[in-house]
Amino acid sequence: MSDPRVAAIPVADCGEPLIDVRGTLLVDDRKADTTGSYAHLRRGLLDRLVHAQSLLPNGLRLLSIEGYRPPDLQRRYFKEYADKLRAANPAWTDDQVHQAASRYVSPPEIAPHSAGAAVDLTLVDADGTELDMGTRVNASPEESDGACYTDADSISHQARTNRSLLASALSSAGLINYRTEWWHWSYGDRYWALMTNQPAALYGPRPLR
Repeated sequence: MSDPRVAAIPVADCGEPLIDVRGTLLVDDRKADTTGSYAHLRRGLLDRLVHAQSLLPNGLRLLSIEGYRPPDLQRRYFKEYADKLRAANPAWTDDQVHQAASRYVSPPEIAPHSAGAAVDLTLVDADGTELDMGTRVNASPEESDGACYTDADSISHQARTNRSLLASALSSAGLINYRTEWWHWSYGDRYWALMTNQPAALYGPRPLR
């Protein structure tokens, strides 16, 4: 996300509303907030997630964990993680800290979550039990020793199979994965535009209301 080509992508916001996905998708409450922001997504992204879910094998469902993230919360997350990296690596320059932090938390000015264009999710079975994906959702590169990377070699065969199921359905529905986080998928944001050779992003950062 620190690649300057991402920030260089213009935004031509199409004006789609942020929709509460509860009742349409299965939503976990571990990132719940008082405003319900976490359960909102742009309509176009929600439509694609519904389609992706229809492509999954019988008995499997998507579990949405965090969607929209207010810009002030995104700034806080980025600063907190950057501060941890700076403390652990005192010889790093500000640019090195910023680049390393961007592997795990998007810089606030381009954050897909703050545009309602990204969702952190996983797979669950018919009983609502999360499948083995190799790491927990939101595991940092440091915590997981790199196993959070989508194509990590260190995960089990079963976890790799489950990641492939998730990726196949979401990719077929038009979503793009951020490769350092197997759970992070987006549509319509600047990173999506860069990876799909689009002239502009469809969604930019915005308040919930």
